[in-house]
Amino acid sequence: MSDFPRTLKIVTVWALLGLVVFLGFRALEAREQRTRFEWHGDTVTLRRAGDGHYHWPGRVNGVAVDFLVDTGATRTALPRSLARQAGLQESGRVMSSTAGGVVSGAQARADVSLEGGIEARQLRVVVLPDLEHALLGMDVLGRLSLQQRGDVLTVDLGAR
Repeated sequence: MSDFPRTLKIVTVWALLGLVVFLGFRALEAREQRTRFEWHGDTVTLRRAGDGHYHWPGRVNGVAVDFLVDTGATRTALPRSLARQAGLQESGRVMSSTAGGVVSGAQARADVSLEGGIEARQLRVVVLPDLEHALLGMDVLGRLSLQQRGDVLTVDLGAR
């Protein structure tokens, strides 16, 4: 029993060190998230994230979403789990060509809003069962003036 207090001290020190490391990584992650997206006046600046994609924060029917900017997608596509959370009503089946091949999904209508004041009301979206991330397609991006230089994507909101 005399070793118990010493063991408890060692476990406590390791637990605290683990907590400090965990919180440090979370702080770095939050900082990276904040610097990936900037909005000043009529300009939105997106910086390529560590995963190689541009992320644009927004909402689908009021539900917070981190969209991946996908200039290769004709239409905005949502994971089925997000569509259900946002209360979307699926209607009609669709076949969609993806990087992984042709998949079956459904159509739905959604109110999509993006940080920076971009809104698309009753946008026709594709709902895919195995999609991991919401994809922001050319049905929205095609309305905007985009310019890419290196790892920075600039969107001129004044040109809408």
